[in-house]
Amino acid sequence: MELIEKMTARAKAHPQRIVLPEGTEPRTLSAADRIIAEGLAEIVLIGDPADILALAKELKLENIGKATIVNPADEAVIDRYAPLFYELRKKKGITMEEARLTTANALYLGCLMVKAGDADGQVAGAMNTTGNVLRAAFQVIKTQPGIDVVSGAFLMLLPEGLNFGTDGILIFADCAVVPDPTAAELAQIAVSAAQTARDIAGIEPRVAILSFSTKGSAKHDRVSKVIEATEIAKSMAPDLIIDGELQADAAIVPGVAHTKAPNSPLNGRANVLVFPSLEVGNISYKLVQRLGGVQAVGPVLQGLAAPVNDLSRGCFPEDIYKTIIMTANQAIGLKEQNNK
Repeated sequence: MELIEKMTARAKAHPQRIVLPEGTEPRTLSAADRIIAEGLAEIVLIGDPADILALAKELKLENIGKATIVNPADEAVIDRYAPLFYELRKKKGITMEEARLTTANALYLGCLMVKAGDADGQVAGAMNTTGNVLRAAFQVIKTQPGIDVVSGAFLMLLPEGLNFGTDGILIFADCAVVPDPTAAELAQIAVSAAQTARDIAGIEPRVAILSFSTKGSAKHDRVSKVIEATEIAKSMAPDLIIDGELQADAAIVPGVAHTKAPNSPLNGRANVLVFPSLEVGNISYKLVQRLGGVQAVGPVLQGLAAPVNDLSRGCFPEDIYKTIIMTANQAIGLKEQNNK
């Protein structure tokens, strides 16, 4: 079964409540209509109900009436969620009046619904910048226990014939958020990427923290950072199969690993690749995507206490549809982890 099919089946079996704060955006509505029609999630749309329903009629969407529609201008809605935002931000000096004004912002309102347990995740960015989407998530949802950095992972779906990773899947991180992570941040990215592998790809993670050095073949401060990050990650997640510092070929090619890193627990079969900096990760995923015919799905934001995912403002309805499904899978995984 292909990855998207697996994620779709899991989402359908365990429907999650996903907030779409850009409720009057046509591509978002089209994706929401399809999600509802296929029974893949319970959709919450934020926006003026009359505007949303009018647009749905114009677009000939038949299922939007089954969504929950929340009006951010409704005083009852603001009364419900503004006190929560005030409690979260009062140490920063916010007033209740400011909290009420911020609650009326759809991005913040969606995150507050997730924080309050009235939704399980949020997808936005078709109309808003990444900075705005992340700012609301940072201020309201915050990060998971033990994690203080949010990062971005891509699921790399390899074409037939490329036998790397697991079932043709590799996870690349961080490719989207943190320019130059510290050793502690790099360790957190590695642990978060392992969780992404489990929650979204449904594979048992084998994590390689990459470098231009393999097991001491080069000496440099940037190599030392990777070595330190590996040790921190091992202490954070003792049961995780993880190794570093490794060059990329030593991480994913068994024959090379046998020569360069014979004692590595990965044995050249890593399926999660953690890059030492954002420039390396971003360049790598784009080169692999373009030169290797690999499908890059994401970025998936990881490290938050509840899933919030960002879209490109140039996205298509299909992109939003898939991101909703990924977000639902993240929510399911987080619940399973918290229930252990």
